[in-house]
Amino acid sequence: MLTAVIIFVAQLIYVPILTLRTIMMVKGLKQKAAAMGMLEGIIYVVALGIVFNDLSNYYNMAAYALGFGIGLYIGALIEEKLAIGYVSIEVNIPEKNDKLIERLRELGFSVSSSFVEGMNSSRCQLDCTARRDREKEFITIVSKFEPAAFIVSFEPRNFKGGYITKAMRTRREKYLKKKQKAEMSSSEQ
Repeated sequence: MLTAVIIFVAQLIYVPILTLRTIMMVKGLKQKAAAMGMLEGIIYVVALGIVFNDLSNYYNMAAYALGFGIGLYIGALIEEKLAIGYVSIEVNIPEKNDKLIERLRELGFSVSSSFVEGMNSSRCQLDCTARRDREKEFITIVSKFEPAAFIVSFEPRNFKGGYITKAMRTRREKYLKKKQKAEMSSSEQ
């Protein structure tokens, strides 16, 4: 029974590492992916070796399968929390909303706007880029200003140049400093 517990715990460690290694490979983080791969390989060989050592022990096989399934779930939760990378977001709204655009830019999101032809009318399309960990924040802001907005997001594999990296960070830092000053002055009154 102890070996089944060891196999289960090994899978709980192995599968999230496998998930993260795969994500790092897709995102082009080669060195981190290689390091995770070495750790993954060691755990895999040990756990599988224990299972193959006694194929008549169904507890070990069940522990391996159960640990794998739960490990996948844990790996997905970890990946969601880390939210590595960027997301491109397209927002379609009936007409240009300058207050929404200004608010998004204030918060450090990149925003380009253009007019596009929809099925029945011309619409405003916002093309935006954000860090993945800010995607929900972005959608919340857009929904507050434009409840009927059509929002689509996808992950770009890579990008070059433009506003995204340095300017997003700088604009967000300025906004946070401005917000802190305003909070401090309002608390002093």
